[in-house]
Amino acid sequence: MLRFSGFELDSERAELRAPDGATIRLRPKTLEILRLLAGNAGRVLSKQQLMEAAWPNVHVGEDSLFQCIREIRTALGDDKRQVVRVISGRGYLFQAEVTGAQVTEAGVTEVAAPAAPEIAPLSQPEPAAPDTAVAVATNSEPAKRFFDFSRRRIAFASVAGLAILCTAVAAWMLRPGLIFARGPTSIAMMPIADASNDPLVAQMAAEVSGRLTDGLAKIENIRVLAPETGAAKADFVVKGELQKSEQAWTIRTRMTEAATGEVKWTASYSVALTDTDLPMQQSRLAAGVGHALAVRVNELLNADASSAAKSKVVIEQATAHIKQTSPERFQAAQAMLEKALAEDPDNVELQVALAALLMRGVQMAWLSGPEREAAEIKAEAMLQQTLRARPNYIPAHEAYCRFLNATNQFRASLVACAKALSFDPWNGIALYHVGLAQIQTGRFEDALATFMQADRFDTPQVSRWTWKIGAGWANMLMGRAEDAVPWLLKSIAITSASGRTHMLLAAAYQQMGRIEEARAAMDKGMELRPGSTYHNVPTPRKNSSPIYIEATERIMQLMVAAGLPAS
Repeated sequence: MLRFSGFELDSERAELRAPDGATIRLRPKTLEILRLLAGNAGRVLSKQQLMEAAWPNVHVGEDSLFQCIREIRTALGDDKRQVVRVISGRGYLFQAEVTGAQVTEAGVTEVAAPAAPEIAPLSQPEPAAPDTAVAVATNSEPAKRFFDFSRRRIAFASVAGLAILCTAVAAWMLRPGLIFARGPTSIAMMPIADASNDPLVAQMAAEVSGRLTDGLAKIENIRVLAPETGAAKADFVVKGELQKSEQAWTIRTRMTEAATGEVKWTASYSVALTDTDLPMQQSRLAAGVGHALAVRVNELLNADASSAAKSKVVIEQATAHIKQTSPERFQAAQAMLEKALAEDPDNVELQVALAALLMRGVQMAWLSGPEREAAEIKAEAMLQQTLRARPNYIPAHEAYCRFLNATNQFRASLVACAKALSFDPWNGIALYHVGLAQIQTGRFEDALATFMQADRFDTPQVSRWTWKIGAGWANMLMGRAEDAVPWLLKSIAITSASGRTHMLLAAAYQQMGRIEEARAAMDKGMELRPGSTYHNVPTPRKNSSPIYIEATERIMQLMVAAGLPAS
């Protein structure tokens, strides 16, 4: 047990408990990283040490470690990064007084002094205490206590052994699965094939295979099996081929049900050779098919054929209405979904679609004060109902993550978005909302890293303009106008109808002294968002960090200088 700042890290139960006794859920790898840091409090651990200890014999990118660090800081409320500190050029330092035990090469020992203990992988089992340790009790009647206790142990062991034997026999007679719960769905990820005999393509296929396998291994409710032995035991088998043309890499993948050979999913994804460097191409190839695969697996594990059939047409019609953005079409889409939900009140797809639509109305300011409040209450109730019914359902977690961000519940949003990522680690929308919450809590560097991670994955592509504007915004909040401009221009090139992007670009140009360009950008922003002023352009400041509010004020002054009306 490690204790620090009121928290308890219980290694035996694999859980973190808050000062009020509540259990804080963390992913296994995040818990391992926290145990390593807390177990080596006062000592700087390099990123390489942490990755080798938490992912022994597995190649992972630094983004996996960064995600764990972000989750730890969120769990500890370490917004100012005073507990888990970054030591520039060296690694991470856990700066809190820790009592209980520390990690060493031999396992876990009692804390004595803050001498530098050696870091060791957490997967290494702790040595069991020898039986003779039982004899060290008190000085009175040690022999009697020892033999009395031994007799009780023998009797207990006999009863336990008999119980285990009976259970095993019953399980064999009644077939496995009736007594023992079935394990998580298993997937065998076969190496990506290359039919070209080109060493470069073969190397690329191996890299993409590794990234895809690493990503699948992060998904909470599936188990990834080794290709050598897993194909015969897995529920599903994933295979793929990689090809290279003069213009692009193309990966084609399919998933079959192992028992029947039935194809359950196929996908192809292409990445242009000229757009990015080789590591980015590898990341996007893996993410392009990995995101689609994660969504498909989640659909299969949460399948409700009758519910999906009823809701699909209605949701498509409502979505078609809302694509033409206007209050009237919003109301028409809302009426469609509410009518369908009244006829099928337990339909989770309809609940998620209506909740997302209501929040769209809130964010577009199409609802009055009382209507807005009622819409928020209704959306939250529906999403919570959906999550109770389907706790592993990606669309529900993603919608709840967005809802919490839209209602300025930033800490809760970080948790909800992390949950969505635990079922789809390539989910760019969830990453974007993580970045937004980090911005509002004043963690601009973390936000920039998150937006750049979303850009490395680039899934789904329809949302790529959002994390590009996010990266530009984060840079502007840190006063880096020159770094912000390329991101904002890329966002505008994808989606030119966002007035906010043009206004941020105007602020960046103004800071750089490019006054005419700043004026032109602001004029375009005002054209797209008529009626905008200094007072209604900033996002609501409820629950926002003072650091964020101060940085936003600097940007707003630049916008006013570029032509944004003061009132």
